[in-house]
Amino acid sequence: MDNYDDIKHLSRPQYEDFPPMPISDRAAQFSPFAALVGYDDTVAETVRFTDSRKELADDEENELNDKLKRLAEILDERPTVKVTYFVPDKRKSGGSYIVKTGVVQIINKYERALVFTDGEKIYIDDISALILKL
Repeated sequence: MDNYDDIKHLSRPQYEDFPPMPISDRAAQFSPFAALVGYDDTVAETVRFTDSRKELADDEENELNDKLKRLAEILDERPTVKVTYFVPDKRKSGGSYIVKTGVVQIINKYERALVFTDGEKIYIDDISALILKL
C-alpha cells in the first residue's frame, strides 16, 4: 500500500483569490541566485597570469640594435621579420609577449616604432627579439 493512495485521485486545488502562476514566472523562482554580482569575474581576473617585462642584457640590446640597423638598410627590399614584443596588460601589472611575422613598411624614428604593411605599429622599446627573414 502506497502512502499517498488517499490523495492521488484528487486534482490540484484552485483558488479564485490566487490564480495559477504562469510557467515563465514559476521557472524564474528556481533560477540560480548570485548574491555577489561580478564576484566570479573578479576571481577569474585575479587568477589570470601575466608575464613580467624582462629587461634586455647589454649584449642582447646591442644585437637587437644591429638587427634594426640591418633592417633599415634593406627596408626597400620589403623584408619579412619575426618580432617578439611585450604588450602591457590593461587591467593589472605585467602583460604578455606576442610574436608577429610580417613585412615592415617603415621605421618611424620619431615614434621609435616599426610600422608593418598591415598598419600595425610595434614600438622599438617593447621589442625583445627580432629575426630577419631574407
